[in-house]
Amino acid sequence: QVQLVESGGGLVQAGDSLRLSCAASGRTFSPYSMGWFRQAPGKERDFVAAIYWSGGNTVYADSLKGRFTITRDGAKNTVYLQMTSLRPEDTAIYYCAAARTNKNYAASKSRYDYWGQGTQVTVSS
Repeated sequence: QVQLVESGGGLVQAGDSLRLSCAASGRTFSPYSMGWFRQAPGKERDFVAAIYWSGGNTVYADSLKGRFTITRDGAKNTVYLQMTSLRPEDTAIYYCAAARTNKNYAASKSRYDYWGQGTQVTVSS
């Protein structure tokens, strides 16, 4: 069983930066890809970014390109989300997810088999 634990969330001001981490643990952790999603109050969980574990290729939500960067550290089984120029509309719970296979699209929630508990990011104006 794989466990994902997010950290790094918090309260920041508009324009600030924040880096989220997602540490994975499990007997054998070798995901096909990992992703970040976010869910604002009263809204659906939306795709943020994904990274392919072996090659490091990345995919981003169009609206977030240029502000958010996803990276991974294979030795630490950790994926990161660097967020810059944060805006109040970025306020949400951010979830990390891991996919075992390449079923569906990287931006699709249905690709992912494991989810973290989420970390709150609040951006004040």
